[in-house]
Amino acid sequence: MNSDNQTPLLAVRQLRVHYRGRRWLPWQPAPTLRAIDDLNFNLHRGEILGVVGESGSGKSTLARVLVGLQGITAGSVRFEGRELKGLHKRDWRALRRDVQLVFQDPLASLNPRHKIGRSIGEPLKALYPEMSREERRDRVREMLEQVGLDGVDAERYPHEFSGGQCQRVAIARALIVRPKLLICDEPVSALDVSVQAQIVNLLRELQRRYDLAILFIAHDLAVVRHISDRVLVMYFGKLMEQADREALFSTPRHPYTRALLAAIPGHEAFRGFRARDGELPSPYAPPVGCLFVSRCPMADEQCTRRPPHYRRYADGAVALCHYASEFGRDGIVDLETAALAMR
Repeated sequence: MNSDNQTPLLAVRQLRVHYRGRRWLPWQPAPTLRAIDDLNFNLHRGEILGVVGESGSGKSTLARVLVGLQGITAGSVRFEGRELKGLHKRDWRALRRDVQLVFQDPLASLNPRHKIGRSIGEPLKALYPEMSREERRDRVREMLEQVGLDGVDAERYPHEFSGGQCQRVAIARALIVRPKLLICDEPVSALDVSVQAQIVNLLRELQRRYDLAILFIAHDLAVVRHISDRVLVMYFGKLMEQADREALFSTPRHPYTRALLAAIPGHEAFRGFRARDGELPSPYAPPVGCLFVSRCPMADEQCTRRPPHYRRYADGAVALCHYASEFGRDGIVDLETAALAMR
């Protein structure tokens, strides 16, 4: 990670994204679904932050918030010090040069009627109208070569490519405007394992070449470990743990993180922390205590009655658990303080 500038490129503080549910009876209040609840983290230039968690943990909602496709209920999201909450569509358009998104399904994100050269060049036409057609064509061919394809592939259609090649096209389209932040929402989950490794290595190479900051969202911990500098673990919209990659995989502090690792073949050291078959928490009515209490192998009466505090460690890791201190020395802090301390 580039440590020359300690000011975060992206700073998320107390982020909440809530949805109003359906009111079943006229005299009842409409329920509120907490997609993201009090999320805090920093992302620096040149850093890759992995975001992991089960389906429904709020990962894709976070991606949509960061590109302006989803409104913010409360909290703050700052990009280069600029507040994104309430930003006008006109201002978001200018910000597209700096923030780009790679979707999960590469083929669905490409227009089947357009040659890929046109699809890749569209962001340049929209965001850099001063560029000539020849300049756009040259940039498209250059970008195709940067992602491991051939310049003549610009004349082909999406159906002529494999899934991995389509994802390379999607990456080229996102990077052609030279953004500062690239958000990857499950970019390899629809690909074969061998192709996943190629795409992950490609992202690593492009990140170093362009000094990109990447928010890499995935549910595969093996992929996250390979690509990330730091990892953020989410569960039903809440941050459970945040740590440097090696610290998280060697000494996970939160029982949920340990349960995720226990599910990976080869992580027999954590097999005693497999999650119980308890009932999942309701996103409309979360429990009074810990969110993970119904599935945690360490849960006791305190976990049921009292919400846990965030604990920060000397290495910068943060965990939301009553008993995280049993895994190392810690101090109880609010997550705002902890987020400021990260890096």
